[in-house]
Amino acid sequence: MEHLIFHHMETVRGITEQAINKIPEEIADIIPNGFRNNIRWNFGHIAFTQEKLVFELSGEEKNVPQHYEKFFAPGTSPADWEHPPSFSEIAKVLAEQKARIKHFLPGRLEEKLVTPFTNRGGITFFGVGEIFLFSLYHEALHMETIKYIKRAISSNSMGK
Repeated sequence: MEHLIFHHMETVRGITEQAINKIPEEIADIIPNGFRNNIRWNFGHIAFTQEKLVFELSGEEKNVPQHYEKFFAPGTSPADWEHPPSFSEIAKVLAEQKARIKHFLPGRLEEKLVTPFTNRGGITFFGVGEIFLFSLYHEALHMETIKYIKRAISSNSMGK
């Protein structure tokens, strides 16, 4: 079963990596009406949150650049940014993170988290595997948001 879980992670992260390499960076900072954040924020948020969920909650050190917290933590906003990370930097962080997960997590999915974690939705997680599976769901949600933002940007530019 563990093999299937890691294969699924490869699929989910592969979709994310393909998207960040296909989307033009020129549209990355547009926030269309009806959205709170932009495409760049969503990619960075995926990296930041997966790092927190998989590594920090398992008692390991986070390994994303320290400034990612001020840019991409929940509740942050691109409106407050000065010099955000480039797409190429975020893409590199996502790729390195995937490699670290593949090295760190095998054989550890049954372990308990250092401290149970309750997310904003009120769901409490107790195990490493449980929070890892949730992180894949979280990544997929933000990829869907990226798709909607891109569609809104395309619609707005076609209507001009």
